[in-house]
This record gives sequence, C-alpha cells and structure tokens, in this order.
Amino acid sequence: MPKILFVGENNACRSRMAQAFTVAMAPFPLEAISAGYRNGVVHPMVSQVLAEVGVAVTDGPGFSLGELGGQSFDLVVVLSPRVREQYPALHGLHGVLWWNLDDPLATPQAPEALLEAMRRCRDQVRVRVETLFRDGYFHALLTLKENATRVLDSLAEGLVAHDLSRRIFFFNRAAERITGYAREEVLGRDCYDVFPGGFCGHKCSFQESGACVPERQTGYSVNITTKSGETRQVEVSVVPMRDNAGRTVGVLASYHDQTRLLELERRLGEKQEFAGIITRDHKMFQIFDLIRAVANSNAPVLIQGETGTGKELVAAAIHREGWRARGPFVAVNCGALPQGTLESELFGHVKGAFTGAIRDKKGRFALADGGTIFLDEVGELPAATQVKLLRVLQEGTFEPVGGERTVKVQVRVISATNRDLKELVARGEFREDLYYRLCVVPINLPPLRERRNDIPLLATHFLERYAAEEQRSAVKLSSSALAALMDYHWPGNVRQLENAIRFALVKCPGRVIEPEHLPPEITVRERVPAPARLRAKLTPEAIEKALEAAGDNKLRAAKLLGVSRATLYRYLRQHLPPKD
Repeated sequence: MPKILFVGENNACRSRMAQAFTVAMAPFPLEAISAGYRNGVVHPMVSQVLAEVGVAVTDGPGFSLGELGGQSFDLVVVLSPRVREQYPALHGLHGVLWWNLDDPLATPQAPEALLEAMRRCRDQVRVRVETLFRDGYFHALLTLKENATRVLDSLAEGLVAHDLSRRIFFFNRAAERITGYAREEVLGRDCYDVFPGGFCGHKCSFQESGACVPERQTGYSVNITTKSGETRQVEVSVVPMRDNAGRTVGVLASYHDQTRLLELERRLGEKQEFAGIITRDHKMFQIFDLIRAVANSNAPVLIQGETGTGKELVAAAIHREGWRARGPFVAVNCGALPQGTLESELFGHVKGAFTGAIRDKKGRFALADGGTIFLDEVGELPAATQVKLLRVLQEGTFEPVGGERTVKVQVRVISATNRDLKELVARGEFREDLYYRLCVVPINLPPLRERRNDIPLLATHFLERYAAEEQRSAVKLSSSALAALMDYHWPGNVRQLENAIRFALVKCPGRVIEPEHLPPEITVRERVPAPARLRAKLTPEAIEKALEAAGDNKLRAAKLLGVSRATLYRYLRQHLPPKD
C-alpha cells in the first residue's frame, strides 16, 4: 500500500490537516502519516475548521520524526518553510515536496484572528492535496518508482541499500535469489540482524555508531550465509547514497555470486589465490571451503600440519573472512615462549606478582577480546597452562597471574600444531578434555609433497615477488631446476620452498636459475630414506635414522621429522639419555 508522510514542526496543525484531507480525497487505498520535528498536541481549532468542510481529524496519535523507525514512504511532504535546511535524512527512497505553508500558530493571535488564519491554512492544504490526486501527480510518482524498481529487478547483480542506521530499504530480485530472503523479510530490518556480522563483512563502515561512509569500496569478496544456512562467496562494491542537499543518507551495495564460478575453476584445476594461499590442488580448495564455512562461527578450530604448511595463514584467513575481522588477531607461538613467562604472556599479571612485575600487564587473551587468538604450537603448553586454557574455553574467564579479579573475554580460539595431539594425549602429555575443546573443527593441511602440482605454481609466484622486490626482471627457472624442485621431498614445505627461491635468486647472476643456484640439499643425489623422512611419530628408531641421515645435525633432523628443534631436544632429554 502506498504511504505518504506529512511533516510539520509540532505535528499540531498543518500536517494533521494534510493527513485528514488525504484520507478523505485519495482515489485509492493508501496510508497517510502525520509527523513533526516535535510531537505536540493537535490544536482544537483544527478539528473545528475541518468539520466546517465535512472532514474529520484522523484518529490515532501523531509522531515525531524520531519515532518513525525503519518505515519507508513513497512521498514525503514538508509543510514548514522554516525547517527546510533541517530536513532530516529519512529512511528509504522517496520523493519530497516542499509546500512552505505558514504556521497559524507561529505568533499569538486573538481567537477570531486565529480562527481565520486556521481557515486560510485549511483551504491552502485542501487545494494542494486535491491537486496532488486530481492531476495525477501522486500516481505518476508511483508509476515512476515502480518502473525504476522493475529495471533494478531485471539486473543480474544483487542490490542492497540501507540507511545510516543499517536498516535495509531496498532489496532487488537478484538479492532475493542469491540470499534466499524475500524482500518483505528484510525491509526495515538491521542488516546485522539479517546477515550476522553485516552483509559487507569486515569492510563494513557501520560497525559502530557515528561511522563515516567511505567514497567507494570496490571489488572485494565476502562470505554470506543464505536463509537456508548455505555459505556463498560474493564480490561486493559499496558506494554512498546522497540526497539533493548532498548529505549522505545511506549506502548501496551491489554484488554478484562467485560461488559457481569458483567451483568451476576448481574442477578445471585452475590457479586460485585465497588469503595469501596459492594453489590448484583440490585438497586445498576443500580447505578454502571449510575456512569460509567456519569463518562466522565461534567454534574453536585446530589446524594440523607439518612445519611450513601455512597454518598461520589459514588462521588469519578464518579471522578475516568472519565477522570478528573488525576485532584484533593476536598470534602466540606457545613453543617459543619460556615456560616461566608463558602464563603471564597469555593471561597477564598484576604488579608484584613475581620478580620484575613492576606494573600490571594485559595478557594476549585480554588483548584479543572481541577478536581471535591464535595459539601456534599448542602441543607445547605445560600442564598447568593447559588447565587454565581449558577454563577460558569453557567459561570465557581467567585470573591474571597474582591477581584475584576474574577477567571475562569474548575471544575465538584457533590453535595449531605440527604434532599428533592424540598421541600426546595417549602418553599423558596433553589433556584429553582440552584436546576435544580445541578440536571442534579440525583442519588438516597437506604437506607440499602431497600437492606437487603446486610446486611450479608456488615457485613462480615466489620468484616473481622477490625479483620485483630486488628490481630484477625476467628471471626464470630452467627446466632442470624445476625438475630438481619437483623431485625434492620438502620437509620444510612451502616455507622451505620460499626460502629456496630467495636463495637461488641471490645466487643466480643472470636471468635463468639453474640447479647449481639452488640450495645444496635440494640437488644432492642421495635422498633421505623414506621411513625417516615421512615418519611423523617420534620414536627412538625414527630419531636415530633422522640423525644418521642428517649427519647428527639436530636442526636438520628435526625438519626431517616434521617437529620443532625444541620438541626434538625435549624428547631426547626425556627418552634418550646421553650415551656413556
């Protein structure tokens, strides 16, 4: 049903008259609403002068503009000449008429003079309302709006428009098709209530009240959750919408669905880059899908994979793709922090808690409040810290070291390890209840040797990047150098490949990288025996074979075993005491 809003100053005289005449004269059903910049009491003479011409004041209360909420109108008529510059940015797409009628109540008058002023105002309002309908202006406005909507509904791109309070006032047919929501379900609602985290994802400019609107945001990808719960990837462009006075009244987001295109690229095995991860491997495409699926969830994620497979990249991608992207991302390497300070680093401490604690200090969990904390090498946590981490996962609370005050945080926990946590649980080195709390959503990253088709792709990518940094052009890999890369087992995975390309670029004086420019371990003919190279489980036999293959170099042996040097040293101390 069409809707007209009449706006006065106090909603006590002119807007009430216009509402009453509209209800009486409209040739078709519509809704007429009277509002003011302030909501006053209707003057008794209004009813008197309307009754003289056979029209009654419409029943029901009037409104102030602030009480109209998310309502949209087809036409707004402003009756006051004194408030044109203060006319507010109202919700929706509507036409505006300025009738500029003087207010009979503006100056005190004797009753007889006031009555005559009321009658003049009544007659002026009646003529304008009569003209609005008799000459077809309102019908023409509705037809124009319907035609514009019809054109926008024919577009393949989805269009979503909302005001400065994030209330949606336009939603075309393509938007319905892509999201699964009917426009009647979303119009007038907060965008964040329909799409958790906002339709525009972490690029939203309306996460906080009073945010400024950027001039334009073009061509970035976000994940949305459809009405049926399906995750779809769309490419979004956002522009501000302004009224005739140049004031920003909202934003328009246009988007198209990339889900089917990306799926087709995967089937064809084409290169795809996502969150800094480059691949054409089907296993990695499945991980991309899983990242998108869990991004807007609060469920803890455990990323498992060998050293150098890109676990932190995956953790950062989960954070950036979800609604928590507007919060902090705090990464902690649990294996790199001394056990004596680990608890303080994670949970903070109060002044005087221990020697050197000269002031209160926030821990990483407090710094990550509202965002994500990434616990790398989580298998290295000592037993006492495991207990405290379990409480954070269960209750979202902890006490700083030496403190008595309980701190509550809203933090998503993503953890990673290159060790077999189930094996650690079986050996009593990791709490079983903590393992199941951390591993709600497991993500297993394949080693580079299991995605060999990515080796040329990644090598070329790293070569182009670092050649550009060093201002060198047209540096390429020879076929023999590429063959050596393909033949190598890559115990250090993608990180090792990246370092090898940097090494070769430094060593190569010309434009073609040959095998002799690669690190020696890649071109050596003697390969490490497969049992030592691939065994992820630490056993005395596996360690002895790795040390033998590495010439007793413990750092290289740790890489061959797929564990950190600290893990290897700890295992050696516990299980392999020095020989006499």
